Amino acid sequence: MIIIGEKINGTIPSVKKAIENKDEEHIRNLAVKQVEAGADYLDVCASTAPEIEAETLKWLMDIVQNAVDKPLCIDSPNPRVIEQVFKYAKQPGIINSVSEEGEKCEVIYPMIQGTEWQVIALTCDNKGIPSDVPTRVDITKIMVEKAQKYDITPDRIHIDPLVMALSADNQSFLNFIETLTTVKKLYPTIKVTSGLSNISFGMPLRKIINQHFLTIAAYAGMDSAILDPCNRDILTTLLATEALLGRDRHCRNFANAYRKNKIGPDRSAVK
Repeated sequence: MIIIGEKINGTIPSVKKAIENKDEEHIRNLAVKQVEAGADYLDVCASTAPEIEAETLKWLMDIVQNAVDKPLCIDSPNPRVIEQVFKYAKQPGIINSVSEEGEKCEVIYPMIQGTEWQVIALTCDNKGIPSDVPTRVDITKIMVEKAQKYDITPDRIHIDPLVMALSADNQSFLNFIETLTTVKKLYPTIKVTSGLSNISFGMPLRKIINQHFLTIAAYAGMDSAILDPCNRDILTTLLATEALLGRDRHCRNFANAYRKNKIGPDRSAVK
């Protein structure tokens, strides 16, 4: 599975503080640790006041790119901010994100035409997040058709079906899986992604819910996930799932991660 590291995000209190104090070392350490844990891409999200978002996002991008050689996942709800900082990326990565809200596709798609950039596409529109599967699939079709006009093939798109909190909608996960499987039938090469934390909002034992969500979603065909690769329990769950699904030849990734003390109980803490 493609791991998109989530830790460099201004909504996280420690990162918000680092941004306010211009603490480059904190951001650099987050980048290095996530890559060492196995991140394939690093999400960078400023989450600041609109007037300073672009300059803050560039600041984050510069620090991360000087620290590690992994592609970025440039994250902003404002496509015009992404447009401003796009040229500062040193290698193709992922844009997070487009949807059928406003002009997002119309801004982002022309920008990545003729490149190797990928894009996360959220199944929502100006009416919000649909509660039903058919509408999510219809939104997916619209976004894929728009992408084709700019020679953006389905394999460059990560569809996010936007899983809702299970505590608010008991069918949330089942709707997510139905959307995933329907979209995959329509576009066999398309990717499906998700964050892990929404599903468990408002519930006890959130980490357990998130881990089981990851396992079942991976089995159903989810290709990428926005997660914390430094979380030992999450990484253990992911690597065990990959091994069980026959995606880890001779279980080498799982065994190597264990030998390097990346998964399971932290043996370095044992005296």
